[in-house]
This record gives sequence, structure tokens and C-alpha cells, in this order.
Amino acid sequence: MEIEQARMNWDDWKGYLGHMVEFAEELGLSQDRIKNMAAQAGNTLAQHVPPANPEQRVLKELWDAADQPEQEMLAGLMTKLAKRS
Repeated sequence: MEIEQARMNWDDWKGYLGHMVEFAEELGLSQDRIKNMAAQAGNTLAQHVPPANPEQRVLKELWDAADQPEQEMLAGLMTKLAKRS
């Protein structure tokens, strides 16, 4: 699945993230490292990628309102949500 397609549909986007989390786990990355990478990705997305759907817009607004510990918690929650998808 292309990233552009995954950005457009919430369920596809969660599935795409879930595959990336699974891939990171297969590489042997710890949950803390995965969460840190998710937080870095969240920063990049919030700064450079416009939300493609209402759910992503809510995440961006939450991200922008959060301080760093809250962003890390949000990134951790997104990785858990993505894993379940």
C-alpha cells in the first residue's frame, strides 16, 4: 500500500502504521524505541503534512496542544492502536 493511499483513509492509515510497528518489532526494536520513533514521526507529520481526514486533523490538534511528555504518550497510544488494527 502506498503512503498516499494510507493517508486518505483512517482505517488504511492505522493499518499502515500497524505494519510499520510490526516491522520494527521484527527488527528487534524495543517498545520504548518504537514509541520514540513514533513521537519523531508525529513531530514531522504535524509540521509538514496536512491532515488528510477528520481523524488526522484531531490528532494534529491534540499534538499541537500537547507538551513533549503528552506527545510521547500520544505516540505510544497511536502505536498501540495501530498494532490492534
